[in-house]
Amino acid sequence: MVKLVLLHKAASIYDDELDVAYDFPRSYLKAVEQAVGDWIIYYEPVKAGPRGYFAVAKISDVIPKPGVEGRYLAMIEPGSYLPFDRDVPRLLDGRPLETALSDQEGSPLRGGAIQLAVRRLPDSDFARIVDLGLPQDLERIEATRYGPQIRTFDDEPLIFQRPVLERLTRRKYREVAFSRKVREAYGYRCAMSGLQLRNGGGRPEVQAAHIRPVERDGSDSVRNGLALSGTLHWMFDRGLISVANDNETILVSKNKVPGDVIDRLIRPGGKLLKPDNPHCMPHPENLRWHRENVFGQVPFDGGSPWQ
Repeated sequence: MVKLVLLHKAASIYDDELDVAYDFPRSYLKAVEQAVGDWIIYYEPVKAGPRGYFAVAKISDVIPKPGVEGRYLAMIEPGSYLPFDRDVPRLLDGRPLETALSDQEGSPLRGGAIQLAVRRLPDSDFARIVDLGLPQDLERIEATRYGPQIRTFDDEPLIFQRPVLERLTRRKYREVAFSRKVREAYGYRCAMSGLQLRNGGGRPEVQAAHIRPVERDGSDSVRNGLALSGTLHWMFDRGLISVANDNETILVSKNKVPGDVIDRLIRPGGKLLKPDNPHCMPHPENLRWHRENVFGQVPFDGGSPWQ
C-alpha cells in the first residue's frame, strides 16, 4: 500500500465526489491501485483555488467508471473522509511540504512531479500535512475556545501526542472536526431559523447535524452537514423536518408539528440558509437521502422540546 496526494479541480472534466469517489484517467491506474486500503490527501492547486491540501480520506477500491472508456473511480471508504480544520498551503516557509517537490536544498522544483494529478506521498510527509491541517489537540482547542481551560481527568489523554491514524479514526475527534467546519461554514447561524445565538461565554449554541448519519454510511464532509439549533437538530434527526428537492425549501411534517411552532422556529419564507462558500453547500444527494429515508418515517411518540 502507498499513500497519495490526489489533485482536485472543482471545474475540471472529472466528476469527483470527494467523500464518495475520485475520478481519474488510466495513466494513474497503477498508482491508485497500490493505494487501495491506504490514506490519501486531497490537494487543490494554486490556479484552481486557495485551499491547497484540504482533506483526507481512505481508498477502499478502484473500479472502471461506468460508461466512460479509459476512466476509473477510486472509491472512498465510507466514514473515512474528513476535511482539514484549516487548509494547508503547498509551501511552508518557502519549502514544499512534499519532499518529492523540492530539490536537495529544499527549494521548490518546477514542472515534473508538481504537474501530476496523482503523487505518491511518504508516510512522514503525510503525517506532517495532517498535523498541520488537523492538530492533534483539536479537542482541547475546541473545549477551551470560549473560556478558561478547566482540567479534568477526561482531559489528561490530550496532553499526549496521538498517532495520526488513530486520530483519523477516533469518532470523538472526527465529531469535533466536523462540528467546527460545519458551524463555521454557516457563520454560526442556524440554517433553518437564521438565528445566531451565543451563550453568556460567547459559545455558539448552533450544532452540526449530519444529513445522512455516519452509522448509515454518511460522511464527515461539510456537504453532509447542516448547522441547526438544538430543537431543529432534534426535529431533523426524527424526520419532522427536511429539505425539498429544490435543495432549499424546508419541509415540515405538519401533522406532527403545530403551526405556531413552525412560525416560531423556521425563518420567514421557509428557505434554507446556505453557506457563502460553494464548496460547503449541502449535497443534493445527501438531502435526497434524508428526504426519502428519514422524513416522516421515524416513529414519533409525541414528546418534544417545544412542549
